[in-house]
Amino acid sequence: MGAFYAAVAVRGFRRYATYRMATAAGVFTNSVFGLIVSYSYIALWDQRPHLGGYTQAQALTYVWVGQALLMTMALMGGGFEDELMERIRSGDIAVDLYRPADLQAWWLSADLGRSAFHLLGRGVLPMVCGALVFDLALPSDAVTWLLFLVAVALGAVVSFAVRFLVALSAFWLLDGSGVTQVAWLAGLFFSGMLLPLTVFPGWLGVVARALPWAAMLQVPADVLLGRDSGPSAAGALAFQAGWAVVLLGAGRLLQTVAARRVVVQGG
Repeated sequence: MGAFYAAVAVRGFRRYATYRMATAAGVFTNSVFGLIVSYSYIALWDQRPHLGGYTQAQALTYVWVGQALLMTMALMGGGFEDELMERIRSGDIAVDLYRPADLQAWWLSADLGRSAFHLLGRGVLPMVCGALVFDLALPSDAVTWLLFLVAVALGAVVSFAVRFLVALSAFWLLDGSGVTQVAWLAGLFFSGMLLPLTVFPGWLGVVARALPWAAMLQVPADVLLGRDSGPSAAGALAFQAGWAVVLLGAGRLLQTVAARRVVVQGG
């Protein structure tokens, strides 16, 4: 079955690779937005050097890592959840549940293929753009880059698990757009996309760094910047893996409950 789900992931990668104009537009948008945010960070760090424990070069690198992972982690949507919700509303989910493939594993594989494409297609070029314009604090050793890729992969699994739970809410709600919007806003705020979570004061920072959204951007960025290295990096990856296990388990449980009450709505 491993080869089957690998093929689903490849199919997910190829599906998004067909949208070349959309990808080019996305690269342009991420690059422009990255420039705007970078100059905002420069102004902020000029007033508050070492804010959140980052040098200005590290803060700028954080900006471009965020642009690279924005679509990779589907922090603003664009993943599978809308399609799955529509299949639940239409009753087509009944067909999916009767297939020999596991529902959660199928969508996870497809979404990992999507994530891999966006990391390469919409992540690399904006990062190169940022490195050409600014002095970024990028690592020179292969081990740090490898740990970063592992952190990105674990973050993508956590992202999927959160969005899978959101999508399954359509079994109980006639319109899941409200839940989707709440999850979208929480993802932007608590992932560190707006500002690094280390900038958040007091208990808010402690809570934000403990939530699963931190695994999607804050952890990969800190691994790349070397703030999490050695035992600290192992702890950061364990944090991501722990949330992945918990959320995937919750999704499995919710899927089991939902499958018992499927009502086909369209014939």
